[in-house]
Amino acid sequence: MLKLGLIGQSIAQSRSPALHIMLGEMYDLPVSYELHEPADASEAAFVATLASLREQGYRGANVTFPYKQLAVAHAGEVYQGARLVGSTNTLNLSGAVAAHNTDYSGFIRGYRQRVGEQAAGRVLLIGAGGVGRAVAFGLFEVGASEVMVADLNAASAASLAQALNAAGFKASSVAPENVATAAACADGLVNCTPVGHYKTPGLPIAAELIGSQRWAFDAVYTPIDTEFLLQAHAKGLAIVSGFDLFIYQGIDAFEIFTGVRADAQALLARFKQKFDIQSDLIA
Repeated sequence: MLKLGLIGQSIAQSRSPALHIMLGEMYDLPVSYELHEPADASEAAFVATLASLREQGYRGANVTFPYKQLAVAHAGEVYQGARLVGSTNTLNLSGAVAAHNTDYSGFIRGYRQRVGEQAAGRVLLIGAGGVGRAVAFGLFEVGASEVMVADLNAASAASLAQALNAAGFKASSVAPENVATAAACADGLVNCTPVGHYKTPGLPIAAELIGSQRWAFDAVYTPIDTEFLLQAHAKGLAIVSGFDLFIYQGIDAFEIFTGVRADAQALLARFKQKFDIQSDLIA
């Protein structure tokens, strides 16, 4: 049995178990995928959980809020995505703990699948949290010339822009009153806030600011058809969905855990059928 798991808080609704078990079935690998919530949000609680998984012979573990950043310090090997972003969502436990960031690599794969080789260009990124940080670095792998970072927390936007510049990329932070100007000169719009989720419906940016760009990405995938993506699609923008990110980050993690190269389109078809997913915005 290939033992995999997820370490995080408030993870009961995660679809990661279904995704990894489905991948195991596709490639005749008996997979178990268990959820592990440490006692609290502390580093000590995370370390105890990680040690327990290693003792039980786990092959790998995904990591989510609030442990993505602190988990990097407990890896013996840190791969490019995790090193650039400064956080990990995927730990290979087959030898020394190895940290990867498949939000970073999964976004890159999802973008290329949907948009092809067209450069991302100048991008307005809204939301400087964990996923926003991973996507921001990933944007430069798909041809971003500049990332303009907006966040309700000005310090978070400035911090991400500073980290991008320090890595040799071009970035700036955008004050709320300047978002309209930034949107008007952007080639791409990226939402990495929770706005648009079932629990927090709405648009992360005014509807009238959507339309002059070439493409849009929304990290939210419940629902898949967010109001933001529907607006962007209606105005002719190419779409990269949060569901694309979910599928590709999961495939990347599975490949790291198993060494098996997975067929994304076959997985997508199975997942849509199993969960009766209806959407015009996913391939």
